[in-house]
Amino acid sequence: MGLELYLDLLSQPSRAVYIFAKKNGIPFELRSVELLKGQQHSDAFAQVNPLKKVPALKDGDFTLAESVAILLYLSRKYEVPDHWYPQDLQARARVDEYLAWQHTALRSSCTRAMWQKMMFPVFLGEQVPPETLASTLAELDRCLQLLEDKFLKDQDFVAGPHISVADLVAITELMHPVSAGCQVFRSRPKLAAWRQRVEAEVGKDLFQEAHAAVMKVEDLPPADPAIKEKLKPSVQCLLQ
Repeated sequence: MGLELYLDLLSQPSRAVYIFAKKNGIPFELRSVELLKGQQHSDAFAQVNPLKKVPALKDGDFTLAESVAILLYLSRKYEVPDHWYPQDLQARARVDEYLAWQHTALRSSCTRAMWQKMMFPVFLGEQVPPETLASTLAELDRCLQLLEDKFLKDQDFVAGPHISVADLVAITELMHPVSAGCQVFRSRPKLAAWRQRVEAEVGKDLFQEAHAAVMKVEDLPPADPAIKEKLKPSVQCLLQ
């Protein structure tokens, strides 16, 4: 069996891995794991990733979790163009710096913004206190400012003059709140121009393909009671 990628394109890190693999012509078998149906908690998937999260990778007998680890594994195994994860020490360090920061910053605020603004009220039928959402959106705005001031600066891309895995991780995060109606780019021309550059490098068709499901999330039917109970323990933390 060749390379298998376990993904749900409603997941932002899954989208980053999907775009990276497709853009670089990496052959893989897509194994769909539907998070909103709780398939990540199945015994079968736990054999691949005991953490019960996507994305996950299976390459023969080798399995790997965590999106950053998967992106770097793919970049090394398939010898993709250097700009994705540069050999130059300092250029690579800039990519690593962003990847280390985003986990507890942009990832957290983008996920909470999407769930509080869209998924809790529409999918789970739970109202979010206005002050909770306001606090989350303020934190998202703070992280966006840091993305511009600390990382993007006056460069074309997050870690320098060329697109890297850092840009894929960043753009897929930002499309989460966008899917919930947050105007992430409206008052940020620098960020909007960066998005256009990333889309152009990735290819508009691939970018839209990867984000088609999440951009239709508002059309999801309400979850049935069994799904609500299954998801509740894992999503309640997103109300904080």
